[in-house]
Amino acid sequence: MNKIENFGALVPNLRFPEFQEANGWALSLLETACDMQAGKFVAAAEISAQSGDGLFPCYGGNGLRGYTRTHTHSGRYSLIGRQGSLCGNVTLVNGRFHATEHAVVATPKAGIHTEWLFYELDLLNLNRFATGQALPGLSVEVLKKVECAVPRDEAEQKKIADCLTSLDELITLESKKLDAIKLHKKGLMQHLFPGDGEAVPKLRFPEFWEAGSWEIRAFKKLFSVGYGRDYKHLSTGNVPVYGSGGYMLSVDDYLYDGESVCIGRKGTINNPMLLSGRFWTVDTLFYTHSFSECLPRFIYAIFQRIDWLAHNEAGGIPSLSKANIEKIEVAVPKSIEQQKIADCLSSLDELIALEVQKLDALKCHKKGLIQQLFPQVGEAGA
Repeated sequence: MNKIENFGALVPNLRFPEFQEANGWALSLLETACDMQAGKFVAAAEISAQSGDGLFPCYGGNGLRGYTRTHTHSGRYSLIGRQGSLCGNVTLVNGRFHATEHAVVATPKAGIHTEWLFYELDLLNLNRFATGQALPGLSVEVLKKVECAVPRDEAEQKKIADCLTSLDELITLESKKLDAIKLHKKGLMQHLFPGDGEAVPKLRFPEFWEAGSWEIRAFKKLFSVGYGRDYKHLSTGNVPVYGSGGYMLSVDDYLYDGESVCIGRKGTINNPMLLSGRFWTVDTLFYTHSFSECLPRFIYAIFQRIDWLAHNEAGGIPSLSKANIEKIEVAVPKSIEQQKIADCLSSLDELIALEVQKLDALKCHKKGLIQQLFPQVGEAGA
């Protein structure tokens, strides 16, 4: 192993059994663990958005920029974003790639495990060392002097890296599973609802094959639209308050009681929400009520299919008007078919929610594990 300056010794809270009696980690500087050098400039015109034959991934300050015909490196390296709002982000890349001048390539020195270095760099939260307001940036000289903790035995580095890599692989698999379910739902919705200008869907449950065409109706005939209101009283309770970004806080009063579909009125207008029970919505949201001939969950499915930005009425911050929403026309079947479609899509939504919870739990577990497997810099003895 290369010589690492020992400014003190650190011991992680969690250690694999075979290393329980090993020496503590060495407190050192990044320049003792890896060489760091910025990549090479490539013109934006030479970077393609799509991959293709003869093209290599091109990485800049915020990660993957696209693909180019030149490459600067071949192998497995950690890349540190050097410039931009996300500077300090760390990406592990493999194969032939082009690193631009806005990315720093970290080459591990002798005795430093490549994957372990990646997790160490990511844990260090390098963005905190950025300078500049308009365009934050990191210099290689600053990065070299960042303190880090290094196991003296490369075998311990490998053990940690293997553990975390297996977790990352599981997270990737779960992410792909979640994406597949979402894609399935999207495709199913395209077939369960008629296309533009049509009144019969391509896919229909058997009991409705002979049910005839859906009826074209304006939203104002299907439900009423209400305005949310700011909640100005400082109080607590069990009633959730929702804004364009979702849940905000809980209060002791309610604006509506029952199932409702909400849509952003200002700013975020393309993220419908299905709410039930008592709730309050702030003035950035519209909420639906007084459903006459349409089920709220069916309306929610319709809202998810609409390109709300196409109904934007403002040149700056996107916004919707009540009048504009009410005049939108959609094809609607009888309530019994609405129920069948809503139940089908709700079951998929429940599955998606479970997968999101599972993925979040895995990410949380990994975050906690990293905090235990790596000692905190600053805990070294004198």
